[in-house]
Amino acid sequence: QVQLVESGGGLVQAGGSLRLSCAASGRIVSIINAMAWYRQAPGRQRELVGVSRNRGNTYYGDSVKGRFAISRDNAKNTMYLHMNDLKPEDTGVYYCNMHPPGNNWGQGTQVTVSS
Repeated sequence: QVQLVESGGGLVQAGGSLRLSCAASGRIVSIINAMAWYRQAPGRQRELVGVSRNRGNTYYGDSVKGRFAISRDNAKNTMYLHMNDLKPEDTGVYYCNMHPPGNNWGQGTQVTVSS
């Protein structure tokens, strides 16, 4: 089973940028067909942010389209979430997982965007 560790979160002002990392072990990222980023805002359900497929296809939720981008570094077995033009509504805990997700959720990484 793949183990996932997210990092890179922090406090940033609106309009700023962050890059989140998802380090995988136990299974090579490059052979996982679809990996995704999810987030959970306080008091809300976890939601899908974006999906990266091995063919290079990506999908982004409407709220982040044009601002966020997912990339993979197969040599490092790592997936990234590049977040630009951050907004206060992007605040939450960000998780990575396969898509559809397994039960192996990591601790997530907190992103807080101040206005």
